[in-house]
Amino acid sequence: MRAIISVSDKGGITDFAQGLNQLGFEIFSTGGTKKALTEAKVPVKSVSEITGFPEILDGRVKTLHPAVHGGILARRNLPSHMEELAKNNIEVIDLVAINLYPFVQTVTKEGVTLDEALENIDIGGPTMIRAAAKNFPSVIVVVDPADYQPVLERLKQGELPLAERKRLAQKAFQHVAVYDTAISQYLRQDMEGFPEEMTVALKKRYGLRYGENPHQQAAFYSEQVVGSGQETGITWAKQVWGKELSFNNILDADAAWGVTTDFAAPTVAVIKHTNPCGLASHDNITEAYRQALSGDPVAAFGGIVAVNRAIDLATAEEIRKTFYEIVIAPEYEAKALEVLKGKKNLRILVAELPPNYGAAPTGYLDFRRVKGGFLIQDSDSLPEGSVNLKAVTKRKPTKAEIEDLLFAWRAVKHVKSNAILLVKDKTLLGMGAGQPSRIVSAQVAKEKAGEKTKGSVLASDAMFPFPDVVEAAAAGGVTAIIQPGGSIRDEDSIKAADKHNIAMVFTGVRHFRH
Repeated sequence: MRAIISVSDKGGITDFAQGLNQLGFEIFSTGGTKKALTEAKVPVKSVSEITGFPEILDGRVKTLHPAVHGGILARRNLPSHMEELAKNNIEVIDLVAINLYPFVQTVTKEGVTLDEALENIDIGGPTMIRAAAKNFPSVIVVVDPADYQPVLERLKQGELPLAERKRLAQKAFQHVAVYDTAISQYLRQDMEGFPEEMTVALKKRYGLRYGENPHQQAAFYSEQVVGSGQETGITWAKQVWGKELSFNNILDADAAWGVTTDFAAPTVAVIKHTNPCGLASHDNITEAYRQALSGDPVAAFGGIVAVNRAIDLATAEEIRKTFYEIVIAPEYEAKALEVLKGKKNLRILVAELPPNYGAAPTGYLDFRRVKGGFLIQDSDSLPEGSVNLKAVTKRKPTKAEIEDLLFAWRAVKHVKSNAILLVKDKTLLGMGAGQPSRIVSAQVAKEKAGEKTKGSVLASDAMFPFPDVVEAAAAGGVTAIIQPGGSIRDEDSIKAADKHNIAMVFTGVRHFRH
């Protein structure tokens, strides 16, 4: 029996090769892998002994040879294939263990050149993997070090079952597909628009007990995105306390972290069912938490708290007074963490802040699943200072109103459309979300804010087709409104605002979140 071993990730490879050798495999290798096996005193030969040809072009061509691929691809059950091998003095290859050049690790290094990237595109490795996977009934293909020991154990028992060979082949094709996706992403980085064909590379982070409901199976995957600081956010958050996260926990945690990290100022968000029911910015993070909680303390119960600053002892003491599923922050003071761990059912996450946090936000591709396909768009990631306010009413907003309007405008894009927010002193007072009618959202927001509506500002994620929201705002004592504008009936809303001495500004941008 013959095996070719050539791996970039050398973890566990010497033990695997030694085990194969003890089972009677003749091992062939190249370059660094051959050196590692030799140093470990594993009997190994050069692939050149199979090909009868030296490595050329600085190692670019080592295994691309009929003696290698004929030995891998020959179907053992076809006499004609075996006769051709014999005629050409080619021996079969029974096992291929390969993982590929570290392309992603290379191109994500600062200052990497195009030449360096191209040199780390593996050619021979994917070719051998695909060949072995295609012929999996006869050839064992191993791309994951986690499979080394199970494969050895099964071989020691006699033979690797066809079902296991098929599983390894599927894994091999997926391994190459992810690798090719990374290369495509790298080459596409400076290109505008959307390509005609696209693949998404995903790696399983962990399985989940169930999905949105107990009868649904689920798992959590991370997306491999070249050059985007992808190891940040909830996907890569470290859990330091509490039971495992659920499907819904992850969705809500992602929404919470997305809200708080969209603000450069110290900010606290309380999330329920992916919508912020509490949100506030304040120089003192404890006060920001208190104000956020005041937005809807009833809805906050069982929600998720996200903080974009370190959580100190005073803030932790406040948080512990309410039952939450999850708390997320970039760091925790030691005593604060001790206090929060006193809550047995609380999950505590540490999440890294996004790249360029506080400056230009990092954009990404936003995928929305529909049956049979995906909708893909750029993320709604406009910088904080990019809003150009156009005052359209006789009364212009005061400086304090402008600050609240900008806060409300940044917040409203995180609320399900139709979205109406009421804000005062950079604190969310009331929120209407996901209603089929915008006026109903306004009424819900007013009901939540109660008496606090007076003197607040209102934000709408989209334009007003009728003046009814302005009239409702005026009845509650709202003093200023921010909305995109652009309706054919804008003048009706402007007249209504002027009638009630409300300052209204247009942004020219909408923030639908369906």
